[in-house]
Amino acid sequence: MNFDQLFIKISPEEICDNVFTLVGKDFYVVTAGKEDDYNSMVGSGGGFGLLLKKPTTWCFFRADRYTLEMIQKEHTYTLSYFPNEYREQMLFLGSKSGRDSEKMKEVELTSVETPSRDVSFKEARLIIECKLTAVTTADPNDFNTQEAKDFINEAYKEANVYRKLVFGEITCVWLKK
Repeated sequence: MNFDQLFIKISPEEICDNVFTLVGKDFYVVTAGKEDDYNSMVGSGGGFGLLLKKPTTWCFFRADRYTLEMIQKEHTYTLSYFPNEYREQMLFLGSKSGRDSEKMKEVELTSVETPSRDVSFKEARLIIECKLTAVTTADPNDFNTQEAKDFINEAYKEANVYRKLVFGEITCVWLKK
């Protein structure tokens, strides 16, 4: 089946999921690259809102993530949400780096190209396509609560694990038919 037979386009305002469930309880898969060379990782946390008057997602990435490198190269990526039965496959994507392995060939998910030529998976129930808006490093001095400062300071013990904030404008939202 092709993409249009599997998914219907909706507006960001039509996403029915609770945002706190999407970013707090559900895992999602972040994918960057094109059909011939892409990488995915599991994500958790982040948020949705308006930035510069555009519907936007944001999430934290470790600075050494291969998917982040691909996002910065391509300037687009997808966030894919799956039914719970695919949780094991999603976690697999977070278990090793795509830079050092063939994990995209090993995962039991079927890649699919969106009309914009971004990559997601046929098994996804919700796909959010994003255009990279900004990548920035969080400064521990910009946080006011001790809990936030402790989180950022712990993340900054080694340069390769610094946390990067990634903001992406939502360009398309796809819902499984």
